[in-house]
Amino acid sequence: MALIAQNHLQYIIEIAVIIQIAIFFLLNLGPLTLNVVLLVAMIVSAGFALMFGVDAIFLFIPGLTHSEFTHPYGPLALLAVVTIMAALPIMKESGINTRSLKIFMYGIIVFITIAGGLMHRSFLLLWFLGLFIGFFIISKSFRQKSVFTVKKIVLVIVAAIIGFGSLEFLSRFLDMSIFSPLLRISRIENFSVPSIKMVIQNATLTGHKLGSCYWQGACHGGSDGYISLPMALVTFFSLPFPIFYGVLVTKKDVIDYMLPGIFGMAFDFGYLFLIFLLLWCIFIMYLGFTLLKKYRKKREKGDKSCLGREALLIGSLTAFISQAIMGLFLMNRSINGTALLTFIILGALIFGHVVVLKK
Repeated sequence: MALIAQNHLQYIIEIAVIIQIAIFFLLNLGPLTLNVVLLVAMIVSAGFALMFGVDAIFLFIPGLTHSEFTHPYGPLALLAVVTIMAALPIMKESGINTRSLKIFMYGIIVFITIAGGLMHRSFLLLWFLGLFIGFFIISKSFRQKSVFTVKKIVLVIVAAIIGFGSLEFLSRFLDMSIFSPLLRISRIENFSVPSIKMVIQNATLTGHKLGSCYWQGACHGGSDGYISLPMALVTFFSLPFPIFYGVLVTKKDVIDYMLPGIFGMAFDFGYLFLIFLLLWCIFIMYLGFTLLKKYRKKREKGDKSCLGREALLIGSLTAFISQAIMGLFLMNRSINGTALLTFIILGALIFGHVVVLKK
């Protein structure tokens, strides 16, 4: 009975441990060659591009509901695309013609940018931030000349401004406020201050004050469902945890939609867990860069056994850093529910390389 989770936090930790063990086995099932990694990355990126595209089309068809796949799966799409980006210089060093692969990659990037941007403006922030980080890590790993010149940075900023401006114009032209970035900003201005006050006044070391959450008299003082794994994972095992479902989903928007993840984690799990989470994120990032240095040394010595793992690690590390920044410091929804499961998987993909290096 001790292994059965008693609340959301315990359940999250147990699932994280199970996923990490599964990733250990997955990375060691067989030779993880560059060809295998690249093929999987291409299939995954194309799959997410199709998924985001269909979801965006549903916005324009009356009677059909969209699923907002960009929040939970955006980091995985970023993982796949950056992995392809990392494979390009490796293939170029081997004298392989990468022209067709570049066309595929840029096509996927443009398509996901448009489809994902139509769904969520916050996705564009994650996407551009991830591509920026990915380019930086790749340039350092392969000792390339920095891709970040003043001209390119200005072009990226201008492109971002044009993108957000285009969405605002589209929202007004089609009279569809769902596309408006300004509406999102105004909502944050109107509702974030009361949400911050609620967290600061009620958060404790291990959760929040009894009665301060939506459940009031039934409030547990922590792990009250504001931060959780996907509802399907909870209901599948019939776990008796408080869940915001159906129309109640909007009741947790006071945390999930209006605040950065650090406030959500502090309110539902307490300041102690927030400190642990931040330290864990720093550790995973440090570990990822340390492993990349080891892979680079092997590659520069002529050892090609870890080329696929290196490309995968660059993609995983980029996606993890991007989601951590977006979820913890900008929008809690980017690291909650299915997105939290994605975050756990990305961290496990990085930590999973430790066992590989010790084989």
